[in-house]
Amino acid sequence: MDIRFISSLTPADEARVAAAICGALGTLLSEVPLAYMLRVRTSDGQIFEQRSPHSVSNPLSVAAASDGIST
Repeated sequence: MDIRFISSLTPADEARVAAAICGALGTLLSEVPLAYMLRVRTSDGQIFEQRSPHSVSNPLSVAAASDGIST
């Protein structure tokens, strides 16, 4: 999934918003058994990243197991 957000923020404001977005989405995504990497790049080239807090080698089997389904 690729999501782009265009804004009229200043570079300094973009950096603050990017850090907040990464933190908030990272907290939300850490609650689900998904392997993910979130990257936000600002217009001045700064990159903010969040990754899965846990290793998921087979995301479908982990999701099924958390729903009580055996694979």
